[in-house]
Amino acid sequence: MQGAAVVVQGLRHWFATRTGPLTVLDGVDLHLPAGGYASLVGPSGAGKSTLLSILGGLELAQEGTVEVGGERLAGLSRDDLAAFRRSTVGFVFQHFGLLDALTAAENIDVTGALTGVPRKQRRARTLELLDAVGLADRADHRPIELSGGERQRVAIARALANQPRIVLADEPTGNLDDDSTLLVVDLLETLPQRLGCTLVVVTHDRALAARAPLRLRLRDRRLEADADPVAAPASAVPAAAP
Repeated sequence: MQGAAVVVQGLRHWFATRTGPLTVLDGVDLHLPAGGYASLVGPSGAGKSTLLSILGGLELAQEGTVEVGGERLAGLSRDDLAAFRRSTVGFVFQHFGLLDALTAAENIDVTGALTGVPRKQRRARTLELLDAVGLADRADHRPIELSGGERQRVAIARALANQPRIVLADEPTGNLDDDSTLLVVDLLETLPQRLGCTLVVVTHDRALAARAPLRLRLRDRRLEADADPVAAPASAVPAAAP
């Protein structure tokens, strides 16, 4: 698998409100190489989740250039964006997003079914992923029968079912206890090296953010290197963009 390089230039995005447009991103630049790993922090409402949604093709920016894996998203139709998400992006959310009526294996299998993978291949891929996240013996358990950490690991396995080139994780440890957080973080951090995919993690956890080679912060609607000394010495933090 080859990771997807991310190139964002001059990104501006706003939402309509009763009192006029509310700008959440203004002049954002980001260059992340294929197979790179970046963390993104910032206060609530700073636009972190919005930026992740734009990178994943869930929203289109009003202004600027967003290119993921060589694909310029602004030029894609709705159907093309859906195809882009299916073939290129894996999403991991804070609230797991699992279907309660399905088993762990079935939740993962859904992604493969949407991409048209034959059933036999999907089953083999599902079992392989469950084994990779340490849940081979929980394949037939439904979400209610799993702990929070186990549910998040199923969610990660589901995100990998389409062999994505980029994984976007939005507060993936926000609902987990300390032990489960360590398991999930360790698992996520193996993805760039083990699978080659690019990884972007949005988090409020400064210790988690500090583990990423590229540490970014959204402040005043712009993206900058995160030079918070709690996270890492300023000299160790690479620039966010040229």
